[in-house]
Amino acid sequence: MTNEKAVAEKLLQVNAIKLNPAQPFTWASGWKSPIYCDNRRVLSFPYIREFIKSEMCNVLFEKFPEAEMLAGVATAGIAWGAMAADQLKLPYIYVRPKPKEHGLGNQIEGFYEKGQRVVVIEDLISTGKSSLQVVEVLRNEGLQVEGMVSIFTYGFDIATEAFEKAGVPYYSLTNYSSLIGPAMEKGLVTTDQENTLLNWRQNPSEWGR
Repeated sequence: MTNEKAVAEKLLQVNAIKLNPAQPFTWASGWKSPIYCDNRRVLSFPYIREFIKSEMCNVLFEKFPEAEMLAGVATAGIAWGAMAADQLKLPYIYVRPKPKEHGLGNQIEGFYEKGQRVVVIEDLISTGKSSLQVVEVLRNEGLQVEGMVSIFTYGFDIATEAFEKAGVPYYSLTNYSSLIGPAMEKGLVTTDQENTLLNWRQNPSEWGR
């Protein structure tokens, strides 16, 4: 079993992935979707949490050996980044969507120095827009962004193109394609629903309108 499939099965095991083609979810972007991924649920299951954390650390160790620091994306990426940084004994910061409105007004929390090589930890990547905004914040502060690691990606072309344009390599522990097979095997998705899910991936912005 590939690691991507193993991670997908763990997410399905704790119901972190919700599939409901009949009653689509609406994302913040306004897109309609037959799937919703909530990796926060994994935090409540210690053994699966440990498995995901270990997989994340393996990817970080293998793909970004030069990393001097990890940066979590608020809020869903904060816990995963902190756990990975702890295991790899790396300094850690996290990035808010916008500067804090009181106190010090920080957008980046933690101690860092210009020029440090940082890898961003994200829980999931859809269009890539919000993830790349974090990259911009870090770069504006003089940090060198080596890349990004997420738990799940939908694998949209729009995200792949955005990351390439921004010059940010990214790796995800699992993805949409790796999820459909295990979901079928577990009887969570019928053949008709599988076709719906695959069609949605072709044109997500227009699907269900």
